[in-house]
Amino acid sequence: MLADDISTNMRRPLGRSGLSAAPVGLGCWAIGGYFTLGGKPDGWGEIDDEQSIRAINLGLEMGASLIDTADAYGTGHSEEVIGRALKGRRGDAIIATKFGYTHDRAARALVGTDVSPAYIERACAASLQRLGTGYIDLYQIHVGELTDDQADAAGETLEKLTEAGSIRFWGWSTDNAAAAKRMVKFPHFVAVQQELNVFIDGPDMLTMCEGNDLASLNRSPLAMGFLTGKFGPDTRLPEDDVRAAGHNWVRFFEDGRPRADYLRRLSEVRELLQTDGRTLAQGALGWLLARSPNTFPIPGFKTEAQVRENLGSIEKGPLPATAMAEIEKLLGRDVDQR
Repeated sequence: MLADDISTNMRRPLGRSGLSAAPVGLGCWAIGGYFTLGGKPDGWGEIDDEQSIRAINLGLEMGASLIDTADAYGTGHSEEVIGRALKGRRGDAIIATKFGYTHDRAARALVGTDVSPAYIERACAASLQRLGTGYIDLYQIHVGELTDDQADAAGETLEKLTEAGSIRFWGWSTDNAAAAKRMVKFPHFVAVQQELNVFIDGPDMLTMCEGNDLASLNRSPLAMGFLTGKFGPDTRLPEDDVRAAGHNWVRFFEDGRPRADYLRRLSEVRELLQTDGRTLAQGALGWLLARSPNTFPIPGFKTEAQVRENLGSIEKGPLPATAMAEIEKLLGRDVDQR
């Protein structure tokens, strides 16, 4: 599947921005390489920058346009790699990046948070430089919980950055639907990034996005790789992998091993996710595409093979309604309560 194969009908509007994109994007956390959060690894092990660049370019050739990153990923390294990949083809991409986690680049460590107006302006300028671009298409608040005063001050600053041309639109990476809804009053607020996958549904946020014409960018769409099916009870992840670092927000792994309860749930829905010849990853992404017309899963990658498989879910399309209903039943969720 090349770019020309992704027809207009396969693209989705990016909220109320007026932009549209292929419904599956490229998540660029993993290609940032090693860094720490709270003294613990927050990256995904070894990387190869040249391979990352080839993978990004393959994604663009296959029709993907939404590229999601953050200045936190590798303390800026992910943005630099994307900047290299997009030289000469900036117009092919919708760049989404984030701010809010302060970092020590020399130590490759995240050291705090800051969403003050002055910091936002500095962070934006630094991201523009690393990305090698004059504007950011979607600039997102990375800190998930803010006070109302912090959120309003950030929103006012981000609106000023749109007026200056540094960014085109902005959003917020948060799972707090009520807090995100407050931001709809700002005209250039067009997207929320939420955790969403077969295991973790987010009906309140999706309802809010659909009701306010916002895009829902889906982080952890493959449950940190769990939904690829490549892990078993004997899997042991390396210590430099975020999934083995002991962060309390890593749901699907414990002590570097896949959790038995999630392995059981995956076994229950495996066949349904593989409907019509899908791989498990393609089925998990198909679940997201069927879950709402506003969703944009952004699966991570390190290799061209992963990009090829993930973007193959676009051609396969959303999971059929019958499969969706059966999955919800097996996972004990009531589809009628959404």
